[in-house]
Amino acid sequence: MAKSEKRSKKIKKKLLHKYRLVVLNEDTFEERFSFKLNRLNVFVFSTIFALVLIIATIILIAFTPLREYIPGYSSTSLKQKATNLAYKTDSLQQELVVNEQYLASIRKVLTGDVKTVDFNKDSIIEAANIDASQVNLEPSKQDSLLREKVAREDKYNPLAEAGDINMALFAPVKGTISSPYDPEEKHFAVDVVTVKDAPVKAVADGTVIFAEWTAETGYVMIIEHRNNIISAYKHNASLNKEQGELVTAGEVIAKVGNTGDLTTGPHLHFELWSDGYPIDPTNFIDFE
Repeated sequence: MAKSEKRSKKIKKKLLHKYRLVVLNEDTFEERFSFKLNRLNVFVFSTIFALVLIIATIILIAFTPLREYIPGYSSTSLKQKATNLAYKTDSLQQELVVNEQYLASIRKVLTGDVKTVDFNKDSIIEAANIDASQVNLEPSKQDSLLREKVAREDKYNPLAEAGDINMALFAPVKGTISSPYDPEEKHFAVDVVTVKDAPVKAVADGTVIFAEWTAETGYVMIIEHRNNIISAYKHNASLNKEQGELVTAGEVIAKVGNTGDLTTGPHLHFELWSDGYPIDPTNFIDFE
């Protein structure tokens, strides 16, 4: 018991024993200032200083922009920007998929991959046996609205009739037509024979949507014009424009060639499409 009391008194004496901290001038040994300290004061002061430092650090991290420089933290504005970029990236990916599907469908149509429609013979015979006098031929309200809509669209459609064209089409080349437009043979184009390396011109203003090499038709260029009109130029020797470029009417876009498997000599295979349907180019262009 006495030993423990002595030990506690000894510890208390050490904590409360005063020391003098003196700061002297190194050259003159003149006393500048001094402090009276004990071990307890030093411990209390160190503890308070550590707590203040910790609290100040927490405040800086939680309530100031400095936290952005610490790994693992990010500001609200940065998170919002990242979210917006993620939405834009997703939208661009969806738009790219739609454009790829659109170009793929155009390639199928322009390469002649047009499927025929299979009719049901029995349904045709059954329809032919129906008495027309028993059929109500009065136009419905929906039919009248559809007819009016089609009439308005055809009124401003430059390709509705040959005499109502309001957009001039330039001849891509001048020459002799060796193979005319023949839908029954699935030849939705005209083959114009001319000299090799003759300039191929754009029939109207538009945007190049396809300019690549294909095994069957060689160098191919496809241009989209206004009013959903598309022109295609195949078997070229070379191309002067790339996909995405703008062209003007009469501008040289390629050279006549003999490229691809489906060719027997220098000529231009020219196609003209409107709203996804092939049309006879000779109705609008004089090639000779």
